[in-house]
Amino acid sequence: MAGAGGPEWTIREDASHPVLLALCLRQLLGIRSPAELPSLRGIPPRTNDRTHEAQDALEEQWGTYWDLTVEPQAHPSKVPLELVGGFETLIALPIDGFDELRRAIAPHASEAMALSQTMHARYRKDAVAKPGTSYRAYASAIAEHERQVGRRAHSFELNVQVLPLTQRGVWWIGALTVAVTDGLRQDVVAFDAAIHPIIAELA
Repeated sequence: MAGAGGPEWTIREDASHPVLLALCLRQLLGIRSPAELPSLRGIPPRTNDRTHEAQDALEEQWGTYWDLTVEPQAHPSKVPLELVGGFETLIALPIDGFDELRRAIAPHASEAMALSQTMHARYRKDAVAKPGTSYRAYASAIAEHERQVGRRAHSFELNVQVLPLTQRGVWWIGALTVAVTDGLRQDVVAFDAAIHPIIAELA
């Protein structure tokens, strides 16, 4: 939203297919990080027989892949990226230093693609069924913040990923990106209360 000559704010809401795919792979691989972010619903926990060293290496590579996926412009790769077979154009990893992650995700391509596509399509269907609700929810929270602080909101950007997580809440997953549980997002009163501290931190 832009005021006449005043501050501007931009909020982008989505359930990004690449983000959902990364989280599906996180569970299928038994990745723990980011530790504070709950699991996706509908994916049974998996076990693995990796050594601690192998697990640590995989966790580190997945963490870089996660950063590249959530906020690619904020985490540019120092080397060229290369698409990973089986994932269409949804996963591109640095050409060097990611062999373990490439090998680990390859067997899960079809399952992870199907799961993430279903979750993404469900969000898109809900968003199309309720046009305008996204804008109104954030505009209301910003207006309330402005009333409380007695000034216009500062200019800011925020990306919101609406995800089918097992726990209800809001989590920072990037410098300008939060994840919110889909159930919380659909609860108008609860979502307004949950997003207000985020707005207050930025605006």
